[in-house]
Amino acid sequence: MLKLKDIKSVYFIGIGGIGMSALARFFKQQGMNVAGYDRTPTPLTDTLKQEGIEVRFDDDVESIPQTFKDKQSCLVVFTPAVPVTHAELQYFKKNNFQVKKRAEVLGLLTRGMEGVCVAGTHGKTTISSMTAHLMKQSEVGCNAFLGGITRNYATNFLLDEHSSYVVMEADEFDRSFLHLTPHLALVSAMDADHLDVYGEASKVYEAFNEFVQLISPGGALLYKEGLPLELPDDDVEVFTYSAKEEGDFYPFNLKLVDGLYKFSLKTPFGKIHHLKMGVPGLLNVENAVGAIGLSLLAGVDEDEIREALPNFKGIRRRFEYRIREENLVYIDDYAHHPEEINATVASVRALYPGKQLTVVFQPHLFTRTRDFADGFAEALDKCDRVFLLDIYPAREEPIEGVTSQMIVDRMQLEKVKLLKYYDLKEELKSDVPEVILTLGAGDIDKLTDDLEGHLKLFIFNE
Repeated sequence: MLKLKDIKSVYFIGIGGIGMSALARFFKQQGMNVAGYDRTPTPLTDTLKQEGIEVRFDDDVESIPQTFKDKQSCLVVFTPAVPVTHAELQYFKKNNFQVKKRAEVLGLLTRGMEGVCVAGTHGKTTISSMTAHLMKQSEVGCNAFLGGITRNYATNFLLDEHSSYVVMEADEFDRSFLHLTPHLALVSAMDADHLDVYGEASKVYEAFNEFVQLISPGGALLYKEGLPLELPDDDVEVFTYSAKEEGDFYPFNLKLVDGLYKFSLKTPFGKIHHLKMGVPGLLNVENAVGAIGLSLLAGVDEDEIREALPNFKGIRRRFEYRIREENLVYIDDYAHHPEEINATVASVRALYPGKQLTVVFQPHLFTRTRDFADGFAEALDKCDRVFLLDIYPAREEPIEGVTSQMIVDRMQLEKVKLLKYYDLKEELKSDVPEVILTLGAGDIDKLTDDLEGHLKLFIFNE
C-alpha cells in the first residue's frame, strides 16, 4: 500500500469541487506534483491553474500526463460525485493505482494531526470557517480544509506548519465522515437529507451516531441542544450549544445594532462579554456560538476570540450581500434544504421587518426535490414572492414527474412562478423588489453577477 511519505504525485478526479481543490492546494504546498480533471472550467479551476496546478477538462486516459502514470508514487483522489463509468477513474482502478475518496485522505490527515471536525446537515461550512478564523488569529493556529471560499483569506485552504490542529468539514454525504478520527467534533443538525444515499431518516441518524463514536479518547463533542445523539464513552467530554435554548454554550443580552448582533456568552468556563458579529443574521449567531465553543476547547482564549470574531467577513454564497442600499437589498445564499431556507428567510425578516421579500430558488437534485417538495413549499410560502428555476441535476439523471412544478403545486402563496433565468429580468422590471434572495446549491451562482448588475440599474435610474 502506498504510504504518504512515498507520494510524489497526486491526481484528482473532480478537482474543481470545493473540498477537492482544498486538498489539491495542500499537496501542492507539500511540494508534490498535482493535476486533475473536472467537467467544466470555473473561477475555482482558473485559480488552481494560476497556482501552478494543471487542470484538464477532457475525460481522456491518453492525455493524462506521464508523471501521474507511475502507480508506485502516484495517489489518485476522487469524489463520489464522479460517475463510476468515468474513463480515467476506470483506468486507475483497473491498473491497481492507490485510489482513494477525498474523505479517506482527510481521514489519514486526522490520524496524523488533531482533527477539529464539523458535521451537520447544514451549517458546517460556516461553523468550520468561523472556527478556522478564530484559531488562525490566535496563538493556537490551525490548518484548514473548508467547504467554501472565505472572504478573509480568499481561499478554502489554510496552512500553519506550527499548529497540530486541522479544521475540516465532516461531510455526511456517502457516509464520508466515517473515515475521520476527530479530536474535537461538532454536530450542528441531523435533518433527513441525502435520502438517495441513506434511504430513510433513521439511517441518517445512525450515521451521525457512528461519527461521534469515532472521537479519539481525551477529545470532546459539542452538539446542538436537543439533537437525538447517542453520546460517546466517558473518555470524551460532551457539551451542548444553542442560540434559542439554554445549553452549555449559550448567548444572552442579544442586541441588534446597525444590522449586526452583539451578545454575551455563557460557557462552562465562565461568561464572555462584549462579543460582536462581523456577519449578519441570527442563524450566524448560533454558528458563532458553536465556533467559539470549539475554539475555547482548542485553547483559544477569550480576548483572542473577542478581537477576531467581528473581523470574520464570511464565506462566499453564505448570506452574502451583493447589494446593500436603502431602497434595494440583494443577498445570495447556498441554502438548498427546507430547514436552511427557513433559517435564512427568518434572518432576513429579522433584519428587514416590513420589507417585501422576493426569492429566486433553484432546487438541487431530483431526489431532494422529490423527498422534500412539501418542506420546500412550506418554507417558500413564508416569502412574499417566489420565482422557481429548473432543478439542478448535479450527479443525477432525471426522475419522471419530478420537476420544480412539484413545489409550485404545493404552495399556498399567490405570487409564485416557474420560469427560466433569462425571463427573470423582465419579471423584475414591472415589480422591483425591496429585498431579493437567490438560493440554491447548483449553478445559480453563475447568474448572480449578471443579476447584481441588472438590479443596480434600478438604483441608478432612481
